[in-house]
Amino acid sequence: MMGGFSSEREVSLSTGKQILESLNAEKYEAIGVDAALLPGTNRRCVNAGQSIKALEKACDEISGSNSLVSVQEIAGTESDLRPDVVMIALHGRYGEDGTVQGLLELLGIPYTGSGVLASALAMDKAMAKKVLAADGVRVPPSVDLICINGTWDEAAVADSVAAMGYPVIVKPSRQGSTIGMTKVNGPGELNNAIREAVCYDKQIIIEKFVVGTELTIGVLGNDEPFALPVIEIVPSTGFYDYEAKYTPGATEEIVPARISPEATAMAQDMAVRSHMSLGCRGVSRTDIIVAEDGMYVLEVNTIPGMTPTSLLPQAAKAAGISFDKLLDMLIEFALEEGTDR
Repeated sequence: MMGGFSSEREVSLSTGKQILESLNAEKYEAIGVDAALLPGTNRRCVNAGQSIKALEKACDEISGSNSLVSVQEIAGTESDLRPDVVMIALHGRYGEDGTVQGLLELLGIPYTGSGVLASALAMDKAMAKKVLAADGVRVPPSVDLICINGTWDEAAVADSVAAMGYPVIVKPSRQGSTIGMTKVNGPGELNNAIREAVCYDKQIIIEKFVVGTELTIGVLGNDEPFALPVIEIVPSTGFYDYEAKYTPGATEEIVPARISPEATAMAQDMAVRSHMSLGCRGVSRTDIIVAEDGMYVLEVNTIPGMTPTSLLPQAAKAAGISFDKLLDMLIEFALEEGTDR
């Protein structure tokens, strides 16, 4: 299941295309389903991220291949296309936030990844931070706000951010792929950054910018999850934004990360603790920053990308898990869970 309505539609189609091409044809009869092809909906795709040629190419190829069917074609109990399991390759709203997970629960179809609650929690960065902090997982300080009709208490927010200290990161609370995210170095830039984030979500999180080494750690499993090798992220621009994520060669991804064995074990432990704290199942990827005063969890992603530049497949490869074996494992975790999440 790919595509959908979110601003990450192109990323999702690229992910889905790679999965379809990599599944073992001798083991699976795989079909692609565009979640945007939902009968009766009045949803439209929201603002997209900036154009990336590699994503555009994959998007055009899969969209023009006539290989995508509608949700209606797989939903019926008598349908020849009703699946044994759905591999969710959706990103962003309506795909990563528990929405499609709830739909599949109602249809009684097993699916990969986390259930409704964990998906919704991880997608909402503000709520996820509250849950993680309550479980003793260290997260950066932040200020949350809700914009109503594009307005907010500018003076109160400015005072709270000033007390927290600049620089800060302003981002939509329920968005992925760094879309709508801005680094703000001083109070004169704050309101414009909030207006940019509001284009994607009325809930905004303003987070203290933590200087340090950025890591990402994949976690696999249900009841006994385990961490994959730690990846160090070094964007050429110094800022891991949308372009740095999805443009081949724009970011150096070093695995294993250039940190001590003790720091590696600590980062992997934080990733597993975060996975379990939010109730994740099957797979997650946790982003961590290593600062002078210790490690902070930035966010947890319940549907990591599977594009050619994505991080989880790189970590799995470093652990000796090929891409097709990784897909096998995700399917096995889903069938193990059934629809009981």
